[in-house]
Amino acid sequence: MNIEILFYGAIMQIITQRVLSDTVYSKGTAVLTYTIRYPYFTTTCSESAALSINAFYSAAAKKTEEYCRTVLASQASVQAEYAQKDNYPFFGYEFISAYTVTWNSGCMTSLYTDQYTYTGGAHGSTIRTSDTWDFSSGRYLTLADFYPHNPSYREGIYRNLEQQVKEREKESSSTYFDDYSSLIRSTFKPENFFVTPNGIVIYFQQYDIAPYSTGIPEFLIPFKRNR
Repeated sequence: MNIEILFYGAIMQIITQRVLSDTVYSKGTAVLTYTIRYPYFTTTCSESAALSINAFYSAAAKKTEEYCRTVLASQASVQAEYAQKDNYPFFGYEFISAYTVTWNSGCMTSLYTDQYTYTGGAHGSTIRTSDTWDFSSGRYLTLADFYPHNPSYREGIYRNLEQQVKEREKESSSTYFDDYSSLIRSTFKPENFFVTPNGIVIYFQQYDIAPYSTGIPEFLIPFKRNR
């Protein structure tokens, strides 16, 4: 199953990283450290589009910071007090949000953001989100935009992903849940994709179709090159 995509020339967006970070204290104890990295774009495609997209990421970063400083810091403070009262070690909470640009050519940029949260225990958890933008219009591109002539594209994706899991299971068994076929369909979210030079990558969150040790499962679907 091929994906249609138009390849552009050398024009691309210039991306500058911006950071919000701090350590939150409660009664003299560092209970939370957070680092939030987000992109800032300049482009020759459309200045108004860049302004709109930059406003989107700035607002999202500030909202995430507010969550860290209120909800997450409050939870960490309570745990720190319990630890002190019961005389056991307290390990400070940690929050890291970092983005990775996977496509930046012509007037299109695609990236994903991993948000890692550690609140104690053996390991933290990571949630991934992703965005693909048309900088000529400021429009958020959806997965369906890459299948303009295939309204039933999802079924083709399901079959493709099932086949990829089958091949992976041959190499290393037990890396996916036994009912992965039904889980692929029930947990699939069309917004969970990003574009790379080799094709579109579909991903699932931790525990959606595989145990924690598998990480965030990614599946590459090559696209058809239109020149």
